[in-house]
This record gives sequence, structure tokens and C-alpha cells, in this order.
Amino acid sequence: MNLSQIRTALAQAGIRPAKKLGQNFLHDQNLARWIIQQGQITGEDFVLEIGPGLGALSGEIVQRGARLLALEKDARLVDFLREKFADSKCEIRHCDALDFDTRTLFAERNVKVVGNLPYYVASQLLLHFVDFPSRISLGLFMLQDEMARRLSAKPRTADYGALTLRLQLHHHVEYLRKIPRTVFVPQPEVASAIVRFTPRDQSRIEIFDYKFFREIVRHGFSQRRKQLRNLLAPDVVNWEDTARKIRAPLTARAEELSREQWIELANLIAPHDAKPAAQAGPERFPIVDENDREIGTATRPEVHENNFRHRAVHILIFNGIGELLLQKRSPWKDRHPLLWDSSAAGHVEANEQYDETADRELDEELGVAAELRPIGKLQASEKTGQEFIVVYHGEHNGPFRYPSEEISAVEFFPVDIINRWVANKPEDFAPGFLESWRLANANLA
Repeated sequence: MNLSQIRTALAQAGIRPAKKLGQNFLHDQNLARWIIQQGQITGEDFVLEIGPGLGALSGEIVQRGARLLALEKDARLVDFLREKFADSKCEIRHCDALDFDTRTLFAERNVKVVGNLPYYVASQLLLHFVDFPSRISLGLFMLQDEMARRLSAKPRTADYGALTLRLQLHHHVEYLRKIPRTVFVPQPEVASAIVRFTPRDQSRIEIFDYKFFREIVRHGFSQRRKQLRNLLAPDVVNWEDTARKIRAPLTARAEELSREQWIELANLIAPHDAKPAAQAGPERFPIVDENDREIGTATRPEVHENNFRHRAVHILIFNGIGELLLQKRSPWKDRHPLLWDSSAAGHVEANEQYDETADRELDEELGVAAELRPIGKLQASEKTGQEFIVVYHGEHNGPFRYPSEEISAVEFFPVDIINRWVANKPEDFAPGFLESWRLANANLA
């Protein structure tokens, strides 16, 4: 839409741009086309657009054949957009993007999020849609130029800060170009810029504790002029030794550390659970025959290397509204790292029964206790990794405390989202969960 068309559309719809909603409508269609080109959008993509306005970017997305879900907060614009895109693969939803349930995006392939983000809620929107665990394959956002520079900043610059590191931890953030005020109606008070988010390889991040990383970064940047050796004194016993290990000067301030150095620092000083160390020594599992009768014992490596039949439990924890808790396995796991899995799971150890294992694993992995009910048993097979698995049902609303060396994140999901996610992207899940979930669906229906 050009300038005159935008003014005509606003008049016909009886719309006066609302400053409190951050409404500035793009009237340069060549620029809109260029922006969408940076997202390399195709007919294979599912695109979520935040604040479509009068549809300048929406039209370009639709032309490329992608499925589009546009979230519009202003009810006055919803009917206009629905009429404009009535004959396309486009859904216009009237809602505040901050209220949108981003969990639904896990069930979609090739998710790309685009939008001209209102300046007053830009950081909240970015964390809502982009923060870990990631749901998107690409993000393309128009932001206030000052914020765009903060998000894409490099170490040793004034723009580099805690928000920079939080969002760059899992994404490459590129500053693409500055956008002048003159391409909007009405003109904003400041210039804008386009930034692009693309996910990093999760297997190469290897951060021990995400929550601790965020806390230590926030603390480090809380007083930018202070040296880290003073700011982090309560967390770092020997700063000289720590600085040497992360290759930082003794006098380093927060903005001098690269993303990689911050990860190293957080991993070095994060509190580690003493429980695994106390249980040092090779775990021994019962080896069983085709009828689940014990015929011996072996260590974990021996069981897995020789593909021996053995025993395990999978625990499915639901909250009070029927959502299932899933855990995302950590990058440190020797089997199925970074895949989504049952709420808790583990091997039956020597001299232990299934029920005992279930109670122990629930405590060790989630830090809670609950009444567990067995809902079925899976036979050992290739699909289960030669494990006989008893699947348990339990209820708990949290909060949960989990070991970071084993679990990266936990989150409740509605059952219908999980079912669509499993159907569309089974490769996102550990095989044991897929089999356990099929059994649960059959027995809990």
C-alpha cells in the first residue's frame, strides 16, 4: 500500500492511529518486499506475524504461499484485515501477542516470526517468542534502532548488555539495516531497524544451568563500571584462577567478556548437585530375559553397548488442568541429548523394583513426591531401546527442582498440542517417550 492508499484505508475504516498501541503504518511497499525477502519465506513455512497493522508485510508473506497467522490487538483493524485476506491461507486473530500461547508453535514446522514491534513492549515480546527453549527457525523484527543495536551488539561496546547475552545465547542476531522515519504514517519520533534471529546449533552451546547463567549475567551488568572481581565476589572463590581459565583480564568488566567467556564463567561457578557425586561408582542394572525375568546384572555402559534387555520407568506428571509436564534433555546426556522426554524417567537399578524406581526418579529429577499409578507396561523392543518400561501417571503443579546436568528445561503442555507435535515432528522426542505416550493415550482415554 502506498501513502494515499493507507490514508484512504484508515479513513474508510474510521481508524485514527493510536499512539498508546505504537501504531505506525509502513507505506513503502518496496521496503516491505525487501524485509520479507530477508526471511526467505516459502510455501513450506508457517509464519506468525505480530501486529500486522494494515497488512503491508502480510501481503508479501501471503504472496509467497506461506501459512500466515497474524495477531492483531486493535479490534478496529481485524475486520479490515479479514476482508483483505479472505481468499488466502491467512488467519487473523484478535489478541494481544503477549497473551498468545507460544506452546502451540512447537507443533508446527518451519516456524518464522515477523513483526513491527511496538517500542514500549518490544523486549517483552522478544522474550515471549524467542527465549529458550526456542520455538522458531527464524525471527525478523522491526525495532527501535537503539534496541536493534543493543540486541546485535558486540563485546566492548556501550550497547552490549544483559539482554544482548540472553538473546544471543541461543540465536545469531544480525542488524540488517536502518529504517528512516519517513516510511511510516504517522512518522515515529525515532528511526527503526531490522534485525534477524537465527537459531544456533543447540548441541554446541553446552551451558550447564540456564537460570544461573541469566542470574550471573544480570548481576555482572548491574553496575557496569565495577570490575567483575568485585561484583561477583560472593559467587567466585578465586577470581584470579577463574579469570585465567576463561582467558579474561583480572580487571575485566562485564562488557569485556564475550558470549563464550560468559558461558565458561557460568559453567565454572554454577552450583552443582552433590547427589550424583555421592552416588559415584558404576550403576548396575538387572539384565532380564524376554519375559522380564532377571538373569544377571551389568553396568550401564555394558547394558547399552551390548543391547541387553533391562528395565526402566517413565513418569507422566499432569497439572490440575490436565496439561502434561515434559522435560527437555540436556546437551550433556549420553543418549538422546536435547530431545523432549517424559516428565521423569530412569533405569531400574539392581535390588530395586519398578515402583521404588518411579518414586526415586521423581524425587531426583523433579524434586517432588506424588502418588503414582502404573497405567501400563511396554515390552522390550528396538523402539524402547530393549527396555521393559512401566509407565506411571501422577499429578503435581510444581514448582520443580531439576538437575541441570540432566535436564535443560521443563514445561507443561496441553495434551492436544502434544498430540499434534508428536504427529508433525516425532523427531523432537526421545523414543521412550513416544512409546510411553502412545500407551498412555490408549489407557487414559
